[in-house]
Amino acid sequence: MLSMNFVRLSFALLFAFATGACSSDSSTDATTAQSKSATAKGPGLQQRSSAGKSVLFFGNSLTAGYGVEPEEAFPALVGKKIDSLALGYEVINAGLSGETTAGGRSRVGWVLRQPVDVFVLELGGNDGLRGLPLTDTRRNLQAIIDTVRRRSPNAQIVLAGMQIPPNLGASYAADFKALYREIADKNELVLIPFLLEGVGGNRRLNQPDGIHPTPAGHRILARTVWTVLQPLLEAQASAQQAADSAALVTQEG
Repeated sequence: MLSMNFVRLSFALLFAFATGACSSDSSTDATTAQSKSATAKGPGLQQRSSAGKSVLFFGNSLTAGYGVEPEEAFPALVGKKIDSLALGYEVINAGLSGETTAGGRSRVGWVLRQPVDVFVLELGGNDGLRGLPLTDTRRNLQAIIDTVRRRSPNAQIVLAGMQIPPNLGASYAADFKALYREIADKNELVLIPFLLEGVGGNRRLNQPDGIHPTPAGHRILARTVWTVLQPLLEAQASAQQAADSAALVTQEG
């Protein structure tokens, strides 16, 4: 039996799609996302960049923080958690409202002009809302992953899973959900099972459009992401410390 929250999410997603809240035709949303991303690169981010390590969030309006202040979006909140542990990573928000996997495939090369250490891929939701063929979504996500590995061979890739309501068919919805696990397993990626866990369908945690999280919703998204990202970053930091120590011993010898 479907939960009431998921039923509400179904209607919310249909409404958002009908009104174009997540449509790539919304130039206003795209402009807002770009300006917020640029604004987010304040002194704190510049300070982290001196370490030469970076976490890049690549996604749609969820990543861009549509409807909230830049510092309230989950990538910025994750950045604060990184800072609190002095891990030394620059956080880059490359979210763009309305982005599909096809759009991301076209854009990722430009975004990766410099290598990154961690690449968080959050795309596909808008594909699902439009009922696009999953073969296309899979092909585009794979192309993005391949581009990241060419441009940043040592980067860890984290894939954010998404789910859609069964309005376009229970089989399509189930296959859409399974697609993320399949891609993660095939490419040996770290998977966030469902980015909107605990937020999707909850009116108190979403804006009036019923689909974009409020600041409180973004705080939950940040915790969901951090649960997966923290051990990865700490492992990278430990490996770097070990490498630095070995290099120091070699120099002293």
